[in-house]
Amino acid sequence: MNGRVFIIGLGLIGGSLALGIKAKHPHCSIIGYDVSDQNVKLGKMLGVIDEKADSIMEGALDADLIIISTPVKETEIIMEMFGELPLKKDVIITDVGSTKGRIMEKAELLSQKGITFIGGHPMAGSHKSGVTAAKSLLFENAFYLITPDNFTDEDKVKCLMNWLGGTKAKFLVITPSEHDLLTGVISHMPHIVAASLVHQADQTSKTNELVTRLAAGGFRDITRIASSSPAMWRDILLHNKEVLLKLLKDWQDEMNLVISLIDEENAEGLFTYFEDAKKFRDELPKNQKGAIPAFYDLYVDVPDYPGVISEITGYLAKEAISITNIRIIETREDINGILVISFQTDEDRMRAQKCIAAYSNYDTTIEK
Repeated sequence: MNGRVFIIGLGLIGGSLALGIKAKHPHCSIIGYDVSDQNVKLGKMLGVIDEKADSIMEGALDADLIIISTPVKETEIIMEMFGELPLKKDVIITDVGSTKGRIMEKAELLSQKGITFIGGHPMAGSHKSGVTAAKSLLFENAFYLITPDNFTDEDKVKCLMNWLGGTKAKFLVITPSEHDLLTGVISHMPHIVAASLVHQADQTSKTNELVTRLAAGGFRDITRIASSSPAMWRDILLHNKEVLLKLLKDWQDEMNLVISLIDEENAEGLFTYFEDAKKFRDELPKNQKGAIPAFYDLYVDVPDYPGVISEITGYLAKEAISITNIRIIETREDINGILVISFQTDEDRMRAQKCIAAYSNYDTTIEK
């Protein structure tokens, strides 16, 4: 397909969508806009975009496809702006936000003016951010939720999926309300729970300083998503208010059940509670991308001596294997430490495991 694609927001998601579109439609023109002029310059220098727009109006007027890759609050403002612009008759506008209720309300105003808006949500990300981290296959095998309203022409939906086909994502067409329920359960609630666990640890640490020291291991791992953008999660929770209030009340009932099982010393009930959770969790797809970016961790047993970390990273550098994060979760005198290396993909992790085995005799493990 030829045509002009205008992407608003040149971060990880917007940049990766640009590269995915270009992969399938090399003859189209990608125009980019970002509040950060530096992001735009980097995007053009890296070949993520072909042209830059000095304003949203400038980029939107001649676009055949417009992708709004901004926080949900800004997306609403931009959509209101589009209602006042003389856009092309057949333009398709989509977004990448993780809530859809209020966004689709704004879409009704566009629909009344004959403008097609189709909600979108690519359910994949990375621990890296910014246009420099953009990858054409960031969304490969990830679910890409498409949320048209009841009046959207099916051909328009097919056209949008054709534009986005180079991402190699798995498209799933659902209603906006179903989208907000699903993401509320498997993305928004886990972030709330992670943040609440951190708050509890913080309060306890004020009377017991050992909390901070002991929380550096597994606790840090299960609460990693609490390090996400506070501004983003503030907006997401406010936009998905009704769904989350219901889910939080259900969570309170769940915790009340656990309280009663412990209080009554119901050993059989507690065993069943954890057994059922384990069974459901173990049956979840292992190699499928979900709403929360996966952590591809490799655990390396290494001796505690100066230079061991640079030794390991040196092996990986020789094989051009990029790492996302690295840390030690246990170091004691005369006892092997545990070096945890995080990777962006499972493929990189497997390559790293083979690499370390080839260059050293250090044991490596991948936890399930």
